[in-house]
Amino acid sequence: MNVLIIGLGSIAQKHINALKGIDPDVHFCALRSSTEAKEVDGVRNIYKLSALELSTIDFAIISNPTAYHQQTISTLIPYKIPLFIEKPVFDTLQIGTLLEEIAAQHTLTYVACNLRFLGCIAFVKQYIINKRINEVNSYCGSYLPDWRPGQDFRKIYSANIEMGGGVHIDLIHEMDYIYWLFGKPEEVTSTKANNSSLNISAMDYANYMLKYPEFCANIVLNYYRRDAKRSLEVLLDEGTIYVDLLENKVKYNGEIIYESDKNVLNTYEDQLLFFTEQVINNKVEFNSINEAFEVLKLCIAND
Repeated sequence: MNVLIIGLGSIAQKHINALKGIDPDVHFCALRSSTEAKEVDGVRNIYKLSALELSTIDFAIISNPTAYHQQTISTLIPYKIPLFIEKPVFDTLQIGTLLEEIAAQHTLTYVACNLRFLGCIAFVKQYIINKRINEVNSYCGSYLPDWRPGQDFRKIYSANIEMGGGVHIDLIHEMDYIYWLFGKPEEVTSTKANNSSLNISAMDYANYMLKYPEFCANIVLNYYRRDAKRSLEVLLDEGTIYVDLLENKVKYNGEIIYESDKNVLNTYEDQLLFFTEQVINNKVEFNSINEAFEVLKLCIAND
C-alpha cells in the first residue's frame, strides 16, 4: 500500500500508526512545505508532487490545517486519487465548484469523523431504531492547553481562526454523529463565543439547538473545561439513554447496557480499515465530501 500524506502533524501520526497495524508493509511519502521539515521514521519527504509517480499512490491523506484543504483537494482532483480528508472538511462554505469537480472526476472521498466507529455511538444508532425520542443532549468540553503537552496551545490551528480553528468546527464530531444518528434537522440556531480566559482568536464556546419534527437536540462545545466530559443523552418515552464517550459505555435508566475496553484511539484503525476495504475497494459511499459539507453547513449556521 502506497500512501501520500499532506500535513504531517500529530493527527497524521495517528493515521500512520493505524495503517501500520493494517498493513505492516505500507509505504508513506509526505509532501512537505520546507526542506528543513523534520524527518519522520518510515516516511519519505517530497517537496513537489512531480517527484512522485502518482499512479502508484493508493490514496492520499489530507491532514494539513483546515484552511488549506480547499487548495489541496483542488490540486489533487486531476489525479483521481481516493482522498481521506481529516475533519473538518473546510472552514468556509465558499468553495466554488469544488464538489462538482470531484463528482465529474468520480473521485472517492471520505471525511474522517472517527466517532462513527466508536462502539457506544454505533450501539446507540441501532438501539434507538423505532423508539420515540423526546430530547437529545450532546456535550463535549475539554481543556485546550492539555491537548498537546509541550506545545504552546495558542500557536496550534485549533486556537487560531485564520488557520481554520475554532471549537464549532474543530469539534465537529458531535454535530457529525448527531447528523448520523438522527438525520438532517429542519432548523438550526446557534450561539458562539470566545470570551474565556484562554484568550485565543478562535471560538472556544458553541451552543447549537437543532429542531427535528418530534424533538430537539442540543449540542454544547467548549475548549476550557478542566475535567473533560464527552457525553450524549437521548430521552425516550420509557427512560433515558446516557452515553459516556470517554469510557465507551452506555446506560439506560442507570443500568449498563453496553461497555467496551476499546477507546477513541482504536477507532483510527477501524475507520482506515473501512476506508481501504469498503470505500476504495467496494465503492461504498460513507461520509463523503458531500455529506461532510452538509454537516459543515449546520456548524457554520448563523455565522
